[in-house]
Amino acid sequence: MGMGSAERKMRERAEREDRIVAAARAVAESEGWDAVTIRRLATEIEYSQPVLYSHFANRDAIVAAVAIEGFKELATVLREAAGGAKGRRQSLMDVAMAYFAFAFSRPALYEAMFILPTQLQFAEAETRSELRAGFDAIAAAVSPFSRHVEIVTETFWAALHGLAELERSGRIRPGMRDKRIALVVQAIVDAGVHQTGSSDQV
Repeated sequence: MGMGSAERKMRERAEREDRIVAAARAVAESEGWDAVTIRRLATEIEYSQPVLYSHFANRDAIVAAVAIEGFKELATVLREAAGGAKGRRQSLMDVAMAYFAFAFSRPALYEAMFILPTQLQFAEAETRSELRAGFDAIAAAVSPFSRHVEIVTETFWAALHGLAELERSGRIRPGMRDKRIALVVQAIVDAGVHQTGSSDQV
């Protein structure tokens, strides 16, 4: 068995994993996560259940794999939003808007990332780079306003997530989204001003 066949096996394994994750995401987006079971996925992609279990220990592991894809996509979306903005404050606003658009356009993906249980480690030394990338994309927009980038980023993210979830579940009025986002952005801007004792940052 030469190197070629070992590489091929790894590539085939990765391709199978991608298919399983894509199928899980598709079923979740169309029918919700309750519809995503190992049996259902085996039927969808015509693999046996043991083959699925050889890739993923359980459903939570599949949810985690979908979540990791989501964080890669979120980081890309947020970086693009920040990149197109004129000025720091607009960049913060655009990042916030892009975050909401992401949460609402990919509800099942967002759920995998933030709501459903997974074994993913956040804010740890061994946090996966994909998870870190989402945080870093928000931190980049926050950093001009604060020397305490980590805690301000966490707070900004928490506010965006809370507002998105409350709106998604129909707990707050949908028409006021832009005003709420503007308030959160203003709070970040103000926090930077108060903390440095000067307003020349804005």
